[in-house]
Amino acid sequence: MNGNKDLIFKALDDATRRLMLDELSERNEQTMYELTARLIMKHNLSISRQAIAKHVAVLEGAGLVNSVKKGKYRMIVFNNEPLKHLLDGWLK
Repeated sequence: MNGNKDLIFKALDDATRRLMLDELSERNEQTMYELTARLIMKHNLSISRQAIAKHVAVLEGAGLVNSVKKGKYRMIVFNNEPLKHLLDGWLK
């Protein structure tokens, strides 16, 4: 479990990844294009879809998002279970 905790904290260490999780918690299941557009328009980020893909890979590695193929699109889905498990240990 410590390895997972380290991956979660590493993923949350980056402000862009935290913004991505904020956007996904507000409106879950977004395509890479939608997520990129929201980050650019709402947060004035200057970021490419390739950079977003790299951030998604880190979030996926930590178990915080899943990629689901829907037709020709890859949907990014927020998974808050790892955060719940992480906090459960401290809040019990």
